[in-house]
Amino acid sequence: MSGAAGTDAPGTDARGRTPRVLPCGEDAVLVELADLDGVSALADVLRTDPPPGVVDVVPAARTVLVRGDVRRRAVWLAAVTRAAVAGPAADGPAADGPAADGPAAGDRPTGRVVDIPVVYDGPDLAQVARATGLSVEEVVARHLAGGPGGYRVAFGGFAPGFAYVVGVDPRLHVPRLATPRTRVPAGAVALAGDYTAVYPAASPGGWQLLGTTSVAMFDVGRGRDAAALLRPGDVVRFVPAPAVPRAVAAPRAAPPSAAPHAPGRTVAQDSTVAPDSTVAPDSTIAPDSQVAPDSQVAPDSPVAPDSPVAPPSPVAPSPPVAPHAGARAVTVLATGPLLLLQDLGRPGLAAVGVPRSGAADPDALRRANRLVGNRPSAAGLEVVLGGLVLRCTATTALALTGAPVAADLDGAAVPHGAAIRAPAGAVLRLGSPPEGLRTWVAVRGGLAVPSVLGSRSADVLSGLGPAAVRQGDVLPLGDDVDGLPEPALPDGPVPAVEVHGVEVHGVAIPGVAVPGVAGPDVEVPGHVLLPASDGPRLDHLDARGRAALWATVWDVSPASNRVAVRLAGAPLMRRALGELPSEGLVAGAVQVPPDGQPVVFGADHPVTGGYPVVAVLTREGRARAAQLRPGQRVRLTRTDVPPIHPS
Repeated sequence: MSGAAGTDAPGTDARGRTPRVLPCGEDAVLVELADLDGVSALADVLRTDPPPGVVDVVPAARTVLVRGDVRRRAVWLAAVTRAAVAGPAADGPAADGPAADGPAAGDRPTGRVVDIPVVYDGPDLAQVARATGLSVEEVVARHLAGGPGGYRVAFGGFAPGFAYVVGVDPRLHVPRLATPRTRVPAGAVALAGDYTAVYPAASPGGWQLLGTTSVAMFDVGRGRDAAALLRPGDVVRFVPAPAVPRAVAAPRAAPPSAAPHAPGRTVAQDSTVAPDSTVAPDSTIAPDSQVAPDSQVAPDSPVAPDSPVAPPSPVAPSPPVAPHAGARAVTVLATGPLLLLQDLGRPGLAAVGVPRSGAADPDALRRANRLVGNRPSAAGLEVVLGGLVLRCTATTALALTGAPVAADLDGAAVPHGAAIRAPAGAVLRLGSPPEGLRTWVAVRGGLAVPSVLGSRSADVLSGLGPAAVRQGDVLPLGDDVDGLPEPALPDGPVPAVEVHGVEVHGVAIPGVAVPGVAGPDVEVPGHVLLPASDGPRLDHLDARGRAALWATVWDVSPASNRVAVRLAGAPLMRRALGELPSEGLVAGAVQVPPDGQPVVFGADHPVTGGYPVVAVLTREGRARAAQLRPGQRVRLTRTDVPPIHPS
């Protein structure tokens, strides 16, 4: 076999079936397997003994997404292909047991057993009883017992800590609600199709609610490796309350309490972040139905409840705060429309529903850090549409990358893309960028706010990380350095100016000071080109849709933010191939929901999705997408990725 979007892996698995390894951008592949047993076996192998360079392993209903270091792609791709072909052990449950979405899927434990105490008081309990022809007592008994093989976590997704648990008694297979609830409480124990789950946080959703648990399904206080109570492969036992939950990995820790906002606060690790309000103040980006959150999903489709991004809260201005004498920090005197702390994100946690997040253009942040002598992963500021004003409490170095802005330090023009010395007490001011959306500011040593799960990034989808920075905040400087700053030499070349991802040398930008440069204004093309490769589900478009994918000029919708850029134009035509079970997503994935309007995922994308990914932006394409404003026009331009099979 061969697919329009990829190539089958060579060889067959232990049961004579051929897995497919599909390209998913420059740094990932999607391994398509016959059933959940194959998924579990491959995910177990890759988690237990990860090939060199593998960063994330994301099992789903029928696929495993593997993302790795693009520089070592040949090495880890060869290992992943071998593991996929090997399949489950011949004497394991996959060899002679039922289908993986049946009861025997729970026969491959990882050694962790987690008890979940449940009070069966759900509002849908009586409805489930009527739909199944059972009494309420029988429904409770069957949910406690599970199928013959018991319960096992198949995969995560939708939200941090949300685990899809298989092994439901076949008599309890019920569809989602026809009309989803606007709010499901945290701890709700639910059914949908052949899955059961516990909502880790309050959110909208359409699963049938059987009861509640007091167990914290996700708690950053437990640390990076134990924040999610349930992980793929875990054995789950539902027990009648008031049993004591037992999680082998680590004891439960109380969630941190939120620090109140006050002038001069330091951003706290447990703060939540508002979405990119300057771009999409009212948008809702749902993990599995980004454009049509109310669309119906087949009962057996593991599509999670919709979860809109919370609207931004108003920020009351507060007066500037005098820094403490001798403190190494920057004080925020003004934020502009939106100011976020960002580093390179939280890789490696996608399997438990935690997005990677990080700077919308990680390369721009890396460049800024390099200029001031920081490590690439140091935290900096992501400024939306300018307006930032900072005071330095100690002598330091600063650098700006991304969308160029008119900037000055105590009235002296600041060059773009070059390190500058900022004396103690100096004030940096940024204007609004004439083109582009986001500018990154790096400060020598990085910003040393508390990290959450190993990162200081603000994630607008999950709410993890520090809150949006506010006027009056004092941000301490750290020691995340790796060399000396790299200031531009007086007679050296003029730094490149970034506009729409295109480097423009030796020209002037309106309102942007570039020392030693004079010339005509930059001419912005009629539309922005976004380089992209074929996605793993390109074959879900018909011939007309595939042609239109690369030919259509799209408008950028106002309903766009760090989660996704929505495109508006003539709908892409999909083939009648049925709905996809959820599968892993990557930054830059171009997904096509039923209305045919593409959604381009950004840094804070959900870890799984249920609509076909027909293209994936390249690294350069993602950088350009990070600078798109509503109303701009874009076109996808087709490019190739390295061959799917290593030589």
